[in-house]
Amino acid sequence: MTESSETELEERIANLRKEHEQLESRLGSMVNDPLVDDLEIQALKKQKLLIKDSIATIESQLRG
Repeated sequence: MTESSETELEERIANLRKEHEQLESRLGSMVNDPLVDDLEIQALKKQKLLIKDSIATIESQLRG
């Protein structure tokens, strides 16, 4: 793996972690709100899980 592709993957991981953190924060404020639809919460949780899986996949590629 070239250094530039490794750097790109590390940047991608950083962006995904930031997105994951934002979803976590958003979910934290939504869970206790009775006006929020449970389906919306489930969709965000699924999105969060997909991001976590993407991070794990990219980290695996970096370890090579």
